[in-house]
Amino acid sequence: MSSPAANADRRFAHETGPARAIADLAEPVLEELGFRLVRVKVSGRDGGTVQIMAERPTGGMTVEDCALISRRLSPVLDTYDPIPGQYRLEVSSPGIDRPLVRPSDFALWAGHEAKVELKELVDGRKRFKGVIEGVVKDEARLKIELEGKADPVVIGLPFSLISEAKLVAGTESFKADLSGKKPPH
Repeated sequence: MSSPAANADRRFAHETGPARAIADLAEPVLEELGFRLVRVKVSGRDGGTVQIMAERPTGGMTVEDCALISRRLSPVLDTYDPIPGQYRLEVSSPGIDRPLVRPSDFALWAGHEAKVELKELVDGRKRFKGVIEGVVKDEARLKIELEGKADPVVIGLPFSLISEAKLVAGTESFKADLSGKKPPH
């Protein structure tokens, strides 16, 4: 049974279609192994590819972790066969332009630049780019430049409206990704 704190940090990003079926199968396996699901992506690339992006709750992933997940997940996917036909399973860690899928991602990566796309218009727009200021209640806080304003403003974007969010790759995040460490603030 998961704790209320763990439930509060559930992914707000949800796949659809076959990717959703795979996510529903993969998430319990990953949790049992001590990992968190970041994203599932299904593509027709190379005759069919299923990409599972995962990480440890503390961040980071090794090649051995990816191999372990693949070995444990393959038989589950074979048994339940969530997508027709042949496909290749790829397990990876988030990259330098990592998706932000949980409230804790916004807290952890505060001070870094992100792009956020909403499910519906807010103040006449769906896309926002700015520096993550953290989390307040059920909102991601983002410092953005607004046309006509001399100084950046901090806005709150409800997690329930976020369709996609990711870090903007920069030199510091690239260096940190190569070293396996989170960039300094």
